[in-house]
Amino acid sequence: MTHATETHPATGLPHWETTPDDLAGAIRETKAALRARIESSGRTVAEVFAAVEARVEARIGEIEADRARGEEVWPVLDYEAIENGTVTPEQTAKLKQRGCLVVRGHFPREQALAWDADIVDYVERNQFFENYTGPGDDFFGSVGSKPEIYPVYWSQAQMQARQSDRMATVQSFLNSFWKDTDDDGTQWFDPGRDALYPDRIRRRPPGADSSGLGTHCDPGTLDLWMTSEYQKAFRHLFDGTAEQYDPWDAAHRTTGPQYPGSTMCSAFRTFQGWTALSDMDNDQGVLHTVPIPEIMAYLLLRPLLPDVPEDSMCGVRTNQVFPVTKRWHPALYRALSPIPDVRAGDSVWWHCDMVHSVAPVQDQKGWGNVMYIPAAPWCARNERYAAEVREAFATGSSPGDFPEEHYERAWTGRFTPDRLNETGRRGLGLGLD
Repeated sequence: MTHATETHPATGLPHWETTPDDLAGAIRETKAALRARIESSGRTVAEVFAAVEARVEARIGEIEADRARGEEVWPVLDYEAIENGTVTPEQTAKLKQRGCLVVRGHFPREQALAWDADIVDYVERNQFFENYTGPGDDFFGSVGSKPEIYPVYWSQAQMQARQSDRMATVQSFLNSFWKDTDDDGTQWFDPGRDALYPDRIRRRPPGADSSGLGTHCDPGTLDLWMTSEYQKAFRHLFDGTAEQYDPWDAAHRTTGPQYPGSTMCSAFRTFQGWTALSDMDNDQGVLHTVPIPEIMAYLLLRPLLPDVPEDSMCGVRTNQVFPVTKRWHPALYRALSPIPDVRAGDSVWWHCDMVHSVAPVQDQKGWGNVMYIPAAPWCARNERYAAEVREAFATGSSPGDFPEEHYERAWTGRFTPDRLNETGRRGLGLGLD
C-alpha cells in the first residue's frame, strides 16, 4: 500500500514509503504534487522546462561548435598546474562549464604500470580466476571467461593511490568547484578532506569484444524526486525558478536518505573518476559523457511533461540505474563526447550528475585498465558510510555499496591497517594518534 510518511514543510511534497507493487501510484501522486508546486509559482511546467531546455541547447551548441573547430571538448590539465596553483582562469571556466576533466600525468607512468602489474600478481597469487563464480551484479558486462570488472578493493595498488598526496591534491581541487557552505554558515562538506571510497578495477585485455555500458547517470534514481532532502537540493526546479538552479551547490545533497530500491552510491561524490593503468585511445571502448553539469534539471523535469505516461519517470525505476534514452532525451545524444586519448597515470573525472556511457568495442587494441577512485569529500553522509568501509577494510570484505562477494577475506598481500598514512586514516574516519 502506498502512503506518505511525511509532508515536508519546506516542500509541501510527500516522502514515500513504497514497494514495487505500488510504485506506479507513488509516481503518479509525486508527479501531481510537483506539477502543483511549480504551477503555484505562476508558471506552467512547460514554461519552466522550456527555460531549462534552452539552457541545455545552448550548451549542446557550444559543444558542437568546439567539434566543428577541431577543438577538444574535454578540458585537459597537467597535474603540475593543479599542484602549483597555475591553472588559468580560462581553464577554470571551461572545467566548470563542461564538468569534466582529464589530468595528464596525475601519477608517473612508471608508477601506474607498476600498479597494474601488482594487481595482476595479487589476483593470480590468490587464485582469483580459479575461484571466480561470475559477476555479482549485472551492471557491468564480462569479457570471455574472465571479468572485465574485478570485484577487488584492497590491493596495495588501489590503497596506495587512494591515500596518496597526489590524489588528495586533485580531489581537493575538484571539490573547490562546488559551493560547500551556505550564506548562513552551514557547511555541507569539507573540501580539503576526502572519504576513502573503495571501488573496483577494470581490466579489459587486447582483442576483447565488449558491449560497453548504456547511457545513464548515477546520483540516484527515484529518490531524486521522492525524498525531502533531494526535493530541497533541487528546489529551484520545482518552485518555478529553474534559472537559478546551480549544479555546483551541495546544499542538502550530503545529508539525505536513500529511497527504497534506489541504485545509487551511498556516498556523496562531487566527481566520479578513474585512474588509467594502461594507455587507451579514444576509439577503443572508452568513457563518453554529455559534458553539461546542469543536465539534471532537464532529466528531472522531463517526466512532468504531458507526453510521458503518468506512472512513468522516463524509464527510471527501482533496482536499475537512471537510464538516458533516445526515446525521452534524444537531444542529449548530440553532445555525447568521448574522452581524449589517455596514457597510464592520467586520471579522468566527471561531475556526479553527468550523463555518461562506455562505448562498445570489438577486437580492442591494447589493454583498457583503470582503478575507480572518485572525489568524495568528508560530510555527514560519507561519515556514515565510512563506518561500513572500515569494517570491510579490516576483514577484506566487499564494501556495502557492492555485491557481497568477499573474495579478499583470506587473500595474502592485501593492504593492511599498519600501512595507512594520515590521509588514509582520515579518509576512513580513524583517529590520528
